[in-house]
Amino acid sequence: RQAAARGRALLPGPRAGPDGRRPAEDGPAEKRPAEEGLVGGESAEDGLTPEEARLVASWDRDLEALTEELKRARRGVVEVPLPMSLSATQLMRLNQDPDGFARELARPMPREPQPAARRGTRFHAWVESLFEPLPLIEPDELPGFEEDAQIDGEEDLEALKRAFLDSPYADRIPHRIEAPFQITLAGRVVRGRIDAVYRDGDGYEVVDWKTNRSTSADPLQLAVYRLAWAEQAGVPLEKVAAAFFYVRTGEVVRPPDLPGRARLERILSG
Repeated sequence: RQAAARGRALLPGPRAGPDGRRPAEDGPAEKRPAEEGLVGGESAEDGLTPEEARLVASWDRDLEALTEELKRARRGVVEVPLPMSLSATQLMRLNQDPDGFARELARPMPREPQPAARRGTRFHAWVESLFEPLPLIEPDELPGFEEDAQIDGEEDLEALKRAFLDSPYADRIPHRIEAPFQITLAGRVVRGRIDAVYRDGDGYEVVDWKTNRSTSADPLQLAVYRLAWAEQAGVPLEKVAAAFFYVRTGEVVRPPDLPGRARLERILSG
């Protein structure tokens, strides 16, 4: 109130009339607009000068505008349409983190070059060259270009090649190598490539090479590969086995209870 009193003291009072009397002495004068209440019905008597009251009023207006904007943001749900065509990797991403996948679709960001992924591509191309003298596809089209290859350098890449040559798969002739597929699930096309397909008695086995250090690959990838090959080859789903081959350790993992078409379609249909 002291600050307010000082502010009012600077305002000139009304001049005396011809009779020597000031208007205030005749009775209460009508308040000027600057002295009327400016904030929520409060008046300058609440301890604010007119300038301070106008400033507070502007703060109130800004606060109300920000509050309304926040309410609209919380109410609003942006629906991101699912593409009509997906890669097998995108399908896994959708299953693992639907919200994160939606954000990626809404605001796609360019990927930085990843030397490890490039070396993963070279490994896949090298394996293909063991069984196909003239690879039919370019290295950048191979699945290793997209996955988390975790290959540290040229020495690491050479070590992986030696590990593969020491594995049982070095002596097995694949029925197909880097086999492309296209399958329709819930009205959407899912595309990809299967690293290798082997004949297994009267059935098949699809195998995916893994060069990363962890052994925690998503079985959903094999489920898609398995279903795609079964339908492409025209055989019952139970006639197709599926495995991850972790090249570094030589471990072969065959996840049990892989989902079939119905469960895969539920992922896409929400």
